[in-house]
Amino acid sequence: MVTRLVLVLGDQLSLGLSALSSADKSSDIVVMAEVMDEARYVPHHPKKIALVLSAMRHFAQNLRDDGWQVAYTKLDDQDASKSIVGELMRRGQEHGTTKVLATQPGEWRLLEALENAPLTVTILPDDRFLSSPDEFSAWAEGRKELRMEYFYREMRRKTGYLMEGDKPAGGKWNYDHDNRKPARADMLRPAPMQFTPDEITEEVLDLVEARFGDNFGTLRPFWFAVTTGQAKRALDHFAKHLLPEFGDYQDAMLTNDKFLHHSVLSPYLNIGLLDPVDICTRVVEEWQAGNVPINAAEGYIRQVIGWREYVRGLYYHEGPEYTARNHLGHDRDLPPAYWGGETGMNCLAHAVDQTRAEGYAHHIQRLMVTGNFALLAGVDPGQVHDWYLAVYVDAFEWVEAPNTIGMSQFADGGIIASKPYVSSGNYINKMSDYCAGCSYSVKEKTGENACPFNLLYWDFLHRHRDRFAKNPRMGPIYRTWEKMNEDRKTAVLDGAARILGNLDAGRAV
Repeated sequence: MVTRLVLVLGDQLSLGLSALSSADKSSDIVVMAEVMDEARYVPHHPKKIALVLSAMRHFAQNLRDDGWQVAYTKLDDQDASKSIVGELMRRGQEHGTTKVLATQPGEWRLLEALENAPLTVTILPDDRFLSSPDEFSAWAEGRKELRMEYFYREMRRKTGYLMEGDKPAGGKWNYDHDNRKPARADMLRPAPMQFTPDEITEEVLDLVEARFGDNFGTLRPFWFAVTTGQAKRALDHFAKHLLPEFGDYQDAMLTNDKFLHHSVLSPYLNIGLLDPVDICTRVVEEWQAGNVPINAAEGYIRQVIGWREYVRGLYYHEGPEYTARNHLGHDRDLPPAYWGGETGMNCLAHAVDQTRAEGYAHHIQRLMVTGNFALLAGVDPGQVHDWYLAVYVDAFEWVEAPNTIGMSQFADGGIIASKPYVSSGNYINKMSDYCAGCSYSVKEKTGENACPFNLLYWDFLHRHRDRFAKNPRMGPIYRTWEKMNEDRKTAVLDGAARILGNLDAGRAV
């Protein structure tokens, strides 16, 4: 019997992985490798590197316990190659084989590397998702607009989640309107479940500290789940204690509460420790038991079978050049504040500080604080993409790129979003307590003390008038701008020019 190598990547830590399901435990050899090419293609947050490496080592041990032969390469092994393909070639020479079974990677660069490898590589679909790339392309064919909402409805029908026959439970597909409440500080609010590092994880933390200690991000304390068992406990904790009010407060931001009612399950889902079916089933069970209101259950289900499946389908549908798109022609460098540099903007400082400490910020912090400012300031979307990919523990290109290039930066020209996600400081003030501690005044619309969001918002609309003035959703906004007196318009544009000039000169804003 011919021996085959079975490749398992660091975000494919699922026993039901198609490559494992298609392999022969008695003759095939699982290849897992910690390699520098993956650890350094962007300057990953140390917590992200530690999560992936520790979860890989625990998963490899689970495979051995299950009877698999595992060829595992640690990052500091003397014979370690720098790349995945290099490790496959090395292991192939060791075991006298050129045949490889692999599950489709979540990044075009890895897929292309495997396809061009001097090996016989069979690439199998990644069936840990509820929709395949081919299904998405079939859905997209002939459509003028690829809106997530319509794809989401198809996924609801396909899965049956929160459905009553062919109708959505409660009579509505989407309860997002109910999910925009600001939150108050609550010292008794539960937090996501955290875990104490075991011996394997401590060894990884020492390695990451030695090799990547200069990367942006705080490594310790490290509290993420690194096994499927731990991840399932985190899911259970969320479902019981945090999900009931997840819907109401999912868009809220508080200075002294990093997580509010968010689950922080996305890292476990994206590396394979959790399955989307398990998550959705658990959420539906809580709703059916009367423990969770429908706006919370629907809001969370939408994140899993709506956004997550949609952005993956779109990533493969649009092709490897998607990350290079720059529809608005933005070319400003990412400000030093994103790497912890000085800023007087409390909301931006807080989002970055939290990101540095935890490798985590929830979707509104990413979209309406860091993403909003980058878009208004005209930052190069490629640099924004690289930053998000580097600093968040749940960021893998298939999920991060569409959210950044499309949703956040409008660099794809409106494939995902029907209009740019931009706002003045009023939105942040409404949904957070950040503005109270800021050097700027959210209530001032012009002048040196005015919130930069207030100035840059109108400047962005003015710069891109030819693109957006005829957008049906933005017409009323432009009419408001047109009604402003000329003195105020001049003051706004002068203030924005001052802010952008400071950014270009490397001065703090």
